Amino acid sequence: MASTKKNIVFDVVGTLVSYDAMFDAIETRLGDRLRAEGIKPRLLGYTWLEAAEREYTYLSISSRYKKFGVVFEALFFRMLWMAGISEPRTFASQDDLAYIMEEYLKLEMRPGAKECVSKLREAGFTVWAFTAGDLKRVGGYFTRAGVDMPEANFLTCDTLGVGKPSTEAYMPLVKKLQDDGDDSPWFAAAHMWFKGAYCTVWEKEPLLDLFGDMEVVADTLPEMAEKVIAAAL
Repeated sequence: MASTKKNIVFDVVGTLVSYDAMFDAIETRLGDRLRAEGIKPRLLGYTWLEAAEREYTYLSISSRYKKFGVVFEALFFRMLWMAGISEPRTFASQDDLAYIMEEYLKLEMRPGAKECVSKLREAGFTVWAFTAGDLKRVGGYFTRAGVDMPEANFLTCDTLGVGKPSTEAYMPLVKKLQDDGDDSPWFAAAHMWFKGAYCTVWEKEPLLDLFGDMEVVADTLPEMAEKVIAAAL
């Protein structure tokens, strides 16, 4: 008999939550200085995030787990150096970094994110949030957007000290949902890391030849919700 349980686990930052506030903070604080050096502020922000994701993952793999926010903040001046700034700590200050990190706490939900979660819940899905960020910071994104996310359905890699996308990070939740009667829970992200539902809102290019086909691919979060609901019927 097919399972009547329906669960969907969302990656949060990047998928439901936009990085735009952080990009705007870089623009506000350093934009003119960066452009004078031939550096696009948004590209610096993106490469900073990507480098932080890599180092966070490497630290996890080598059993020296650090919280993502700690890794992200620590790399700031190194990223300026890698971008071609010869004296990063003269070019930018600790106050500049503090301002950007403060704005990073104020990231906002993407357009359609609240509608996406509502559609899924109305269709009988239990919605989970699984993040590499800390619960207080990421929980604040939901609270400010008026999206209810019960604490019991909100999980972080910090609990186990194992970073995504390691299968070790996901398996405790997968086992929990399977033990509760759902043999095939959905995973929803704007990253092509696993089978499930993928939204192009963050990465734009699906790169299906590289990552393989997904059960659901959509350009907006509400559209992704609708396709997941249809596939689960």
